[in-house]
Amino acid sequence: MLIKIHREGKGIVLTLLVLLLAGNAVVRYAYPGMDWLHWSMLIASLLGIMGTALFFRNPNRELMLHGEAVIAPADGKVVVVEEVEEPEYFQDKRLQVSIFMSVKNVHVNRNPVSGQVKYFKYHPGQYLLAWHPKSSTANERTTIVIENDNEIEVLVRQIAGKVARRIVSYLDEGDEVMQGSELGFIKFGSRVDLYLPLDADIQVNIGQKVKGGETVIARLG
Repeated sequence: MLIKIHREGKGIVLTLLVLLLAGNAVVRYAYPGMDWLHWSMLIASLLGIMGTALFFRNPNRELMLHGEAVIAPADGKVVVVEEVEEPEYFQDKRLQVSIFMSVKNVHVNRNPVSGQVKYFKYHPGQYLLAWHPKSSTANERTTIVIENDNEIEVLVRQIAGKVARRIVSYLDEGDEVMQGSELGFIKFGSRVDLYLPLDADIQVNIGQKVKGGETVIARLG
């Protein structure tokens, strides 16, 4: 089955393919008769291409609208469920749910609710490990607040990790977005935080694996 590659990865995969083809050609020309070397480099090149393509895969999802719910903005594992102070936008206590994405996960980020983007800000920063407690406020990140039809605001934060060095976001303040549609992309391992009202009914537990656009994270009051 062919892998559907996300638009953020097409240029990277194509560039890598060209470089590896050129490298294999050079090795064959420079070291004729060394079949073991030719085959070793070919196998390594194929594994490299496959691994990169898998990272940028964009599988089809059965997206369903959940008007009273917040869905997972990313694939990964729930690593935080706790009440915290959110200092940037709300400046009060919220329920935080954090999802860690390893390099093996799909890295497409999706809108957790439908509504209007009320706030958007990109922050340059450090590249601490994505599960580090200070990564939410110290790492490169974007903060996005979406207000749903019931005027409930949900904050979603894309956070770059130790390996990830580029966050991509497709939203601007004032945009109308649909739950499950693409919010952005984080390259090579990262984390996404959600900040929800204190009366939100959390539907996931720490350690649980979730799928972006499908898993219900919480139900709003």
